[in-house]
Amino acid sequence: RLLQMAPLETENCHRVVVLGAPRVGKTNILRRFLGEEYEEHYEPTVEDFYRKLFYIGGEAYQVDLLDAAQERGFPAKRRLSILTGDIFLLVFSLDDRDSLNEVHKLQKEIKAAKAKVQKPTHPLRVVVCGNKADLDAQRVVRGSEVGQLLGEDVPFFETSAKDGTGLEAVYAALATLGGLPDETTPSRHQIVSILTYQTLCVGKRGRGTRRHSRGLGAPCAAVDPLARRPSFSSDLRLVLGSSTKHKKPEVCPIQ
Repeated sequence: RLLQMAPLETENCHRVVVLGAPRVGKTNILRRFLGEEYEEHYEPTVEDFYRKLFYIGGEAYQVDLLDAAQERGFPAKRRLSILTGDIFLLVFSLDDRDSLNEVHKLQKEIKAAKAKVQKPTHPLRVVVCGNKADLDAQRVVRGSEVGQLLGEDVPFFETSAKDGTGLEAVYAALATLGGLPDETTPSRHQIVSILTYQTLCVGKRGRGTRRHSRGLGAPCAAVDPLARRPSFSSDLRLVLGSSTKHKKPEVCPIQ
């Protein structure tokens, strides 16, 4: 039976929003981060929300992953997803120039949306991934073009979700932007069951033991099988609250 977990502190909760054209490999990049195997057969995305929970150095962290692929035809819904995102992973395919152009449009959309709720000095947390590097013979996009189009200061990585090339660097860049420990990258922690994770994080009275067990045990993580995307109304309340207060609420709103 799943245990009752205490809410995590806001600074330990992050939502990564993944955007890009269809068939560029977003789902498999997420699968790799969750500790799953590459899936050869393409199927349109059905599940769009995942939660990975970490226990590192005696502290608990939560990373929510939102694949907004199904929102391409719903601008208002996609805008809400962007407004609730902390970090963004933009994915295109190196064998498809149109998918790079879509990433450029998404970059502009993120900047415009975030400007409404963030201070001008707040940095955008964006990582760009040029996937399908294993298909070198079909490549039509070169790395130099990406910097010219998106800006030389945007973290860019060439990857292959199929053979794993470059993915660790992408996950490490996401962790750095979110202020997460390096051990959140898949090669740096062990995947455990959700029950094992909970026993590490919950004390005898059901209270979090983060600060009482620092340094105990190897870094580990679990995928929450019951995680569901927050409702439209709860996301809207989050956005309205952040735009009026310019600060996050004390309890993590994506828990």
